[in-house]
Amino acid sequence: MAQQATAGRRCLRAFVSGFFVAVPVTVTFLDRFAYVARVEGSSMQPFLNPEGGSKCDVVLLNRWSVRNYQVQRGDIVSVVSPRNPKQKIIKRVIGLEGDFIRTLAYKNRYVRVPDGHFWIEGDHHGHSLDSNSFGPVSVGLLHGRASHIIWPPNRWQRITASLPANRGPLDTEEED
Repeated sequence: MAQQATAGRRCLRAFVSGFFVAVPVTVTFLDRFAYVARVEGSSMQPFLNPEGGSKCDVVLLNRWSVRNYQVQRGDIVSVVSPRNPKQKIIKRVIGLEGDFIRTLAYKNRYVRVPDGHFWIEGDHHGHSLDSNSFGPVSVGLLHGRASHIIWPPNRWQRITASLPANRGPLDTEEED
């Protein structure tokens, strides 16, 4: 009987010590490298949540790749909402600092993206709270870059940067 109690204590001690090692490692991983996020709403349709309704895509957000605030046009990114800091939104990068953008519904028809900012839009125009509502977004609000769709299984895929047709920066080079 005493041997069983000793074995039980050893097992409990091993579990507790493993728990105290696993939790900080997991938190560090999620904070620095990657985590998963459920994409809700219709703002990124048809690329994300193509079926709409109650079916939501789940994406892997790569935090490591944006640690130096490096994104490219066409990336799908997660940012802290400029309107509600408790909310994160997922949108597509349309323009980078210095780009001239033809807006869809912003107060100015054309905008030059200031230094330290980028222009983001949802793929489903008119159903998206994005830069057309609040303007250029500070790179400091960048939270992660969507790298893969991981749920549902029939939609597993790597996400590559691509711009929708007729979106992106205006060509500012003068022709001779």
